[in-house]
Amino acid sequence: MRDHTFFTRPALGWQRRYEALCASFVEKLPAKEVAKRFGYSEEYVRLLRHLFVYEKLDFTDPVSEGKAARRAVTTEIRKKIRAFREQQFSASEISRLLSEEGLKISVRTVERVLAEEGFGRLPRRTRVQRGRTLKGAEIPERSERLLLEELDGRQLSCSAAGAFLFTPFLAQLDIDRVVQEAALPGSNMIPAISYLHSFLALKLLGTERYDHAGDHGFDLGLGLFAGLNVLPKCTAMSTYSYSLDEIQLLQLQQAFIRQASRLGLYEDNIINLDFHTVPHFGEESVLEDHWAGARGRRMKGALTLFAQDAATKLILYGAADILREEANDQVLSFLSFWNSVHRGMKPMLIFDSRFTTYPILSELSSSGVTFITLRRRGKNLLDQAERLTGWKKIHLENTKRRYPNPQVHESTIRLRGYEGELRQIIVRGNGREKPSFIITNDFVSDTEEVAGCYGRRWRIENGISEAVKFFNLNCLASPIPVKVHFDVTMTMIADTLYSMLAQKLRGFKNCDAPKLYRHFVRGKGMISVDGRDITVVYPRQAHNTILRAVPWPEMPDNIPSLPGARLHLRFQ
Repeated sequence: MRDHTFFTRPALGWQRRYEALCASFVEKLPAKEVAKRFGYSEEYVRLLRHLFVYEKLDFTDPVSEGKAARRAVTTEIRKKIRAFREQQFSASEISRLLSEEGLKISVRTVERVLAEEGFGRLPRRTRVQRGRTLKGAEIPERSERLLLEELDGRQLSCSAAGAFLFTPFLAQLDIDRVVQEAALPGSNMIPAISYLHSFLALKLLGTERYDHAGDHGFDLGLGLFAGLNVLPKCTAMSTYSYSLDEIQLLQLQQAFIRQASRLGLYEDNIINLDFHTVPHFGEESVLEDHWAGARGRRMKGALTLFAQDAATKLILYGAADILREEANDQVLSFLSFWNSVHRGMKPMLIFDSRFTTYPILSELSSSGVTFITLRRRGKNLLDQAERLTGWKKIHLENTKRRYPNPQVHESTIRLRGYEGELRQIIVRGNGREKPSFIITNDFVSDTEEVAGCYGRRWRIENGISEAVKFFNLNCLASPIPVKVHFDVTMTMIADTLYSMLAQKLRGFKNCDAPKLYRHFVRGKGMISVDGRDITVVYPRQAHNTILRAVPWPEMPDNIPSLPGARLHLRFQ
């Protein structure tokens, strides 16, 4: 039984707001009194007044007590919902499709209509089972070995036709033999050579992460480059990378370096060694903290090692997943790798002061390996350098050097943990605030030569950073999509391919990978298949004259991933 409290203490929200506005406008009560009577704050009462004055509150048809408001659905909309459900669309998909037609229907309303029409819930399905994405786009086909007979007489549009520019160099490197020597696994659907070409395609195109492989999922041209109908999906590529153990990856590097050495790509006299931290941004990580020079701080990441040929700037060795206690011994691991590829050849190694320890430097000397590194300097060592006399000026041969005439002080020293004497060269006036203490076991080379070798290493460190940045080795995200050691190896191969391309381009021999990509590799092309002949036609662009000057007919025309096929490159 209702009484006056129905109006003085309303229970329903709409009536409570109505009575509060009535007391405010009809009884002329202040906001403080209205708020106290109806349990509101003064600010909310003022908001209600504002909404009422500007007609933003509607009291014309209040909802019946105890019932929820329901969206009225016309017969025409019901027919559309029925038709979409008969095509096996879910309620959320139907709501999206209706919104594209300008009909704003919530998912709950769609579910209610389907229940009223006698439809039950659909079982949970993957996008592949549905056959389409939310926007109706088709799912890429499953990757499998390509038969050229299926493409005979067809023309394909390739959004990344520049990848075929590297095919002659892959043939020169005899990449299929490299895969066989490394004993890489494959499957009946996707051979090992096709997996390698798929990874290389994404590396050469600067794809930010391997999980962006879906961007090229419909590109039949890139599938042709890999010897497949389409590139494998991210899950398949990630699974394949983790299926390779450290021995197989080491065999892959050894086989590749042997082939590249046969082509004379390296000078092999001076090797730069440097650590690089691949950052990891996951909340929970078992990775250790390492110094990340690019970010200027210690952070969680995978510690990797790069060895670079000083003359050609090519990466010729990579290691990954290095623990902190294993870092000092990495120079010995590199020497073991080097001896397996180049027997009897002893290169000069250049690395920074914290790369290894003095006892390991002693092991290098006893093995006949020459090295140049820096001495760890402290306050006492810097104070001693200030008191030294007998400095002499030298000239470093480099036209681009800003400080070509530094001062040096040379002496012979002994260090704790190192058996024997070392040659120390203190360098100042080279543009750095504090002098550098170069130590080496090379007592034969001129002072200018030793100082110049280490001075060039500072510029080469920048080259490693630029290469790593373009090939996106820094993109180790929280869900790690690809094994880091495998990614390092792919970076090494891709870096070599870009260098081989640069040597064929007149005026661009010293350019880095990002510039070559912008001017020559990036862009679309048309691919035509005529029997076993594959012709790639590149559209007209400014640098086609340089590409036409390359002696392509004198280079191999076979495609390693497609046995028996012949490649022809045409530039309009």
